[in-house]
Amino acid sequence: MKEIKVTCAIIQHEGLFLAVQRSRIMSMPLKWEFPGGKVEEGESLESSLIREIEEELSLKILLGERLNPVTHDYGGFQILLIPFLAQIESGHLMLLEHQSYKWLALPELLPLDWAEADLPVAKEVYQKFS
Repeated sequence: MKEIKVTCAIIQHEGLFLAVQRSRIMSMPLKWEFPGGKVEEGESLESSLIREIEEELSLKILLGERLNPVTHDYGGFQILLIPFLAQIESGHLMLLEHQSYKWLALPELLPLDWAEADLPVAKEVYQKFS
């Protein structure tokens, strides 16, 4: 089975956490996720995530602590999701791929309809900051 290495950013701003909603034409339509994307050949995890956030959200971020990776089997492929805490360094949030976004307080994290690989990350963030 093919494993796809993906990074995601748990972007914190003023005590809130950023979640983005997949568009109707993406796989897993309308599911919520932490922003990020595939690690390209020869790219470090950190540089991949910084590039993806700039491409998807038009933001420059500073990466912090790396959280626990999550492996999830989606049927025909498997995702290895590697999350990092992050802060906005500069830029104004613009959705270039996703349909919507929300800044969530901690109690709002878990009820969201997360993509399956992102749910354990949301649970870890909830526990870490509770």
